[in-house]
Amino acid sequence: MKKVFLFASLFIWFSILGSAQTSKVSDNLSIPSKILKSDRKYAVYLPAGYETSQRSYPVLYLLHGASDNHTGWVQFGEVQRIADKAIQDGIATSMIIVMPDADTGQMGYFNNISGNWNYEDFFFQEFIPAIEKTYRIKAEKRYRAVAGLSMGGGGSFMYALHHPELFSSACPLSAYIGPLNIDEAKTRMKRSNPEITDEAQITAYFEKHNAIDLVNKIADNQKKAVRWYIDCGDDDFLYEGNSLIHIAMRKKEIPHEFRVRDGAHNWTYWRDALPTVLGFVSETFHQK
Repeated sequence: MKKVFLFASLFIWFSILGSAQTSKVSDNLSIPSKILKSDRKYAVYLPAGYETSQRSYPVLYLLHGASDNHTGWVQFGEVQRIADKAIQDGIATSMIIVMPDADTGQMGYFNNISGNWNYEDFFFQEFIPAIEKTYRIKAEKRYRAVAGLSMGGGGSFMYALHHPELFSSACPLSAYIGPLNIDEAKTRMKRSNPEITDEAQITAYFEKHNAIDLVNKIADNQKKAVRWYIDCGDDDFLYEGNSLIHIAMRKKEIPHEFRVRDGAHNWTYWRDALPTVLGFVSETFHQK
């Protein structure tokens, strides 16, 4: 009887220990936003051991693409399985991964030109502070990274270029970098915001949200402020923009990794990219 009791106790103990060491994903969380006048949803990945430890973790803000939402990386990107394996295999360090929703109310990660939907202001003034207060996150530039696919790749470019003081690394995947020139920007603006006719206003908005223009304006002492990993498939319809940003960075002598792999604009490509992204940002999180 004692042996049976002992084995039962050990089984329960190891079961508790095992369950305590599993990662956790929640995808129906929200925070209130005064800027957007609504509650904003998000998903979060907490690594194994988070709930039983007292340590603080680095954070990756992982952005979804157009027509998707905060659940995209959870459901289609299989972030939990991929992150668990990358951490277990020693490719990546344990980190918190936060996936915000940018497809409710209006679609996109930026302030719109009309000034009535300021998502970027929300992200930096409300979302990051709320997240880094809620979770045990190392709230320093070195331990903060941003990545994303398609529209989220464009968001990754803009956020790291607008705020290099906040991110140690950025990983745009199959990124939509916006209109490639001012004429294209004007054409798109006529379709999406026909009420905006001031060319100076359109030009200013274009320059603030054009990755190539922003790269060309980076000061020499800021060239290494952010570590860059850029990845786009050879069959991706956004290949041109990604190639042009690579060329601009080369000309500007900004260190970056640029990868062109076999693939298109789809989840198969992005799932394959995620382990490398997790490893890349971990190199910055680690002590050298």
